[in-house]
Amino acid sequence: MSKLENLEPKQVFHYFEDLCAIPHGSGNTKGVSDYCMAFAKEHGLKAWQDEVFNVVIVKEASKGYEDAPTVIIQGHLDMVCEKETGHPIDFAKEGLELIVKEDFLSADGTTLGGDDGIAVAMALAVLADDSLSHPRLECVFTVDEETGLLGAKDLDTSGLKGKRLINIDSEEEGIFTVSCAGGMRSECILPVKYEENSGVCYEIAVEGLLGGHSGAEIHKEHGNSNILMGRLLCSLWEEAELRLGALKGGLMDNAIPRRTEAQVYVKEEDASRLEELLRKWNEIYKNEYASSDPGVVISFTSKGVRTGKVLTHKSASLLLYLLHMVPNGVQKNSMEIPGLVQTSLNLGILELMDETARVSFSVRSSVESEKRALGSRLRHCVEFLGGDYEERGDYPGWEYKKDSVLRDTMVSVYQRLYGKEPKVEAIHAGLECGIFSGKIEGLDCVSIGPNMYDIHSPKERLSISSVKRVYEFLLEVLKELR
Repeated sequence: MSKLENLEPKQVFHYFEDLCAIPHGSGNTKGVSDYCMAFAKEHGLKAWQDEVFNVVIVKEASKGYEDAPTVIIQGHLDMVCEKETGHPIDFAKEGLELIVKEDFLSADGTTLGGDDGIAVAMALAVLADDSLSHPRLECVFTVDEETGLLGAKDLDTSGLKGKRLINIDSEEEGIFTVSCAGGMRSECILPVKYEENSGVCYEIAVEGLLGGHSGAEIHKEHGNSNILMGRLLCSLWEEAELRLGALKGGLMDNAIPRRTEAQVYVKEEDASRLEELLRKWNEIYKNEYASSDPGVVISFTSKGVRTGKVLTHKSASLLLYLLHMVPNGVQKNSMEIPGLVQTSLNLGILELMDETARVSFSVRSSVESEKRALGSRLRHCVEFLGGDYEERGDYPGWEYKKDSVLRDTMVSVYQRLYGKEPKVEAIHAGLECGIFSGKIEGLDCVSIGPNMYDIHSPKERLSISSVKRVYEFLLEVLKELR
């Protein structure tokens, strides 16, 4: 039995539930891409799928709209796969367990993927409904947006006719996004060596943080568990002579990490001192993050005296230096647009492996030169320590378009429906509109979306009533673009 069958709009939530049953984390989108192609075949619609599994589905104009300019409806197929600690889900093989509570739709202990499954569901509902009035439609579903807008970069747009693009990848109803930051993934790789060590083994975790989207929520100053663990370990290194055996935190570079784990060893005579310091730092973090992350905690468990592999003193000191010195969070706010973060970075993935330590950042800026400067800063830091630096998934920002027929039409429709002005603004998060604007000359873009909260975290939830309003607004906009 469907859990969402009583929700409105029925078709939108029908397709969203189907999507949630198919594993579709970044890099694992073939199944959901094939689902879209099967949908197109079932409805007799022209469609194509490229080698990376991007999908384009075309629906011809309804009667009376044959001469209207083609409209692109665009969203991405992949989701960020985050889960509560200890949750048994295998994101590569299992779908989501959906929960409806009052006005909110969420998933049990995991991210929901409303970012951006709701865009795909809305587009499919439009494609399936032959009673609607609309111009020729090109519904473009891209892959691996969450790992650097990769699908949009790979998509061959030469077959598209549309010059107006409605992106449904925003998270606040009544806000029309018309500009966004560019970004990239910065990888810092340090070589490491190990040696045998005996001592009291402790497993330590910095956890209980709220996390969130590293672009849209970076201004909230939520604690980054990787940064907090680095700071903690640096202090313990100096005061308790610990040895570092394991270190891991974060799953995605564009999600603010909520939990980081470390395994350390100390001499037996230093064990009580270590526990005393951990309790002290627990209180320090609770005090510092009382407003932004009231649930932050340093947990630890003694595993007794053991012998195991630890980093050599040199390897550990270089890694801890890197974690202590790298910038993180908001670096500069816009002086032109009040409240807009201009430049930031997020240490999203920290992983100690057999021969290397990997430190991965999501770097964002609406000013290209500042993005490059941050990358250069990271490169100089890691190369000074004998490591390597690599940039991947570089994508451009999306500049504000002074004259926009699409934006003006959408504002007019919003005013007519709701009797008030929408907000028209820029955001710090990256959107695929920048990629498409660079590929399609003269493209006119606006990004919209229903109310979503705590995206990229297991607390993610989607407003059901907002989905209904945004979908009805989308239908009115299509009707107006005659």
